[in-house]
Amino acid sequence: MQKTLETRPKETPPSGQSIEVDYDLPDPPAKVWRALTEPTLLEKWLMKNDIKAEVGHEFTFQAPPIPGQWDGRVNCQVLECESLKKISYSWKGGNAEDTRYGGVLDTIVTWTLEPTASGGTKLHLSHSGFTVQNAFAFENMGKGWRSHLADRMTKAITLA
Repeated sequence: MQKTLETRPKETPPSGQSIEVDYDLPDPPAKVWRALTEPTLLEKWLMKNDIKAEVGHEFTFQAPPIPGQWDGRVNCQVLECESLKKISYSWKGGNAEDTRYGGVLDTIVTWTLEPTASGGTKLHLSHSGFTVQNAFAFENMGKGWRSHLADRMTKAITLA
């Protein structure tokens, strides 16, 4: 179950543009928190990783590379962490030499959890810091964050 409450222009993002998405999830914040912060659950719906919900922890997301575009690595560091409520981390990757796809991406991902009256969770994603040079990443990551992410996360929670 996914709900997107965002509107945005189709043109190239100005510096500092963000992807903002809201998800209405049937699971309580404690389960959603686990899906965001436990490596085995996070891998089931996003990518292989070595995350720890500790400010300052450096970790990596790893996915199959896309030859000529991306080496498959996202380097991250936890910037904020408030258990069951919010986690924020840097999201850095890309190829400085390949300007066709925006070169290096240096952005921030923030997940905010809020309990709902029905016992579920309103999960807000803010992926911020895209520049004009990151237009390709902005468009494609926006599609990815808006796709079936909530369904994949809910399935991972169910398997836990």
